[in-house]
Amino acid sequence: MSTKQNPVFLEPLQPANLTEQKDKYMPEQLNYDFKDGQVIEFLHRVEPFTRLTTDELAALAKLMTRCKFEVGETVFSEGDHSSEAFIIEAGKLSFEKLSHVVRYFAAGEMCGKSAMINEQPRSGTARAVEPTTALVINRKAMEDEACFPPRIYGKICMEFARLMTNASSEEEAMYREMDVLLVQDGGCAPGYNPVTAFITEYLEHDKRRVFVCNEGFISLVKGRTEDFRRLVYGMALYQQLERIPGVIFSPPLREARGADFRTERYKEFMKKEIQEKAVKTIMERKVKVLIGIGGNGTFAGINALSKMLPKEVQVFFIPVTIDSDVYGTECIGQHTGVEIGAEKIRCYMADARTHHRCYIIELMGAAGGYHALHSCLGAGAHLAVLPSLVYEPKRVAEALKHRNSTVIVVAEGYKSEERKQKASPLNAAEYFYEELKAAGLQTQQRVICEGFSRDIRGAKPNNMDITLAQRMARKLSELVRIGQSRVMPAVLAEKEYAIFFDDIRTDNSVDSGLAHLANRLGV
Repeated sequence: MSTKQNPVFLEPLQPANLTEQKDKYMPEQLNYDFKDGQVIEFLHRVEPFTRLTTDELAALAKLMTRCKFEVGETVFSEGDHSSEAFIIEAGKLSFEKLSHVVRYFAAGEMCGKSAMINEQPRSGTARAVEPTTALVINRKAMEDEACFPPRIYGKICMEFARLMTNASSEEEAMYREMDVLLVQDGGCAPGYNPVTAFITEYLEHDKRRVFVCNEGFISLVKGRTEDFRRLVYGMALYQQLERIPGVIFSPPLREARGADFRTERYKEFMKKEIQEKAVKTIMERKVKVLIGIGGNGTFAGINALSKMLPKEVQVFFIPVTIDSDVYGTECIGQHTGVEIGAEKIRCYMADARTHHRCYIIELMGAAGGYHALHSCLGAGAHLAVLPSLVYEPKRVAEALKHRNSTVIVVAEGYKSEERKQKASPLNAAEYFYEELKAAGLQTQQRVICEGFSRDIRGAKPNNMDITLAQRMARKLSELVRIGQSRVMPAVLAEKEYAIFFDDIRTDNSVDSGLAHLANRLGV
């Protein structure tokens, strides 16, 4: 974290521009010729009529009428008793449960099919989101033996029953248009799950539908239905949708450890041809809002996609990283990371005092060393060795000569390029120890090097990070509402604002004054 980033304050929140909704009224009746060969051909492509013969389809077409719905017009309402189904010829209908859009019906699909097999009230509300033309079929007309052959009706009923009990077909339909899509990626950190839950809560409150990639960027590249999940925050809505595969109740994620929807860093994603596959998935799935959640690697991927996507797709980034490697904001995960890191150091310090040992511990800190520095400060360890500072091994060796217990914290990025060039197999702690020995280290303490422990990644997020996740999710929902894009919500010094992608810096640094505080060896 750093205060050097100049905050960017965006325009005040404006009311959402929602599509006007009109009450149900009698739709406009259009001319209809049931003998039209194009009608028969069209019906043959519609489930559940694909197995009917041409003569059977002609008999069915006689029962239908054609009507038109204007934008915002209600086709039917949740709780209605009706015997009609609507086969869309052109346009689009939304289907809502508890005032939340669940899915859309496009040309060639049938909306309201449950009315074809039972008298149950409508389970949701259908509304035109575009000017829509539909063929209307009435179950009661099909049940009338004087109007329609029972044999054909029985054949259609069997197909309806098959479709109504096939949850996978509902799954395919639901994921066809993914309104808001979250992408968790990068190294795990406490807070991935809480911010995912809070984003779902705030955006669902705004009537948005939230989806998540099951395995980060890899899922975007594969693009299959099984690569995505639907997140639902409200219990009542979840109970309506839980039968559909992939629907997840998100509130338990608020305090959950780890990251439930991510994979290891996907290095291949930096290739343009791989990114183009992700863009294709985003466009085919009609994603309107894309949100990346992670550290600097995740930001690099999301930023690259934002430059390839049309401006109509809003793109955002949420920083979740233990090492706080994004300038100008606190990062979700940094508070828990320091708390757990400091406690680990305290344990080493107690053991060092008891057994007269010198522990050289590697902790996270790839570039600046935020996590290593603040963990060292919190626990009162004797020295923090950071990538951005220069140390004289000889002076450190001299300082250790007459001590009987010491704990030195080394950030994982210490001389990483030098180690890479030398093809050194040593971790940062071991490399620093070798430098001390080369400088003439002599001490009665037993020196033990401990490699960086990954258990911190799976720590339970503390209250500070959960609160930060909630604040960033709330800010994000505001940014979505006012139509912003390519920005990151930021929290610093109790202020909430936003940083544009072009101004985000991920090279990280730490305050040299704090680094001096972490030097208790006097070197």
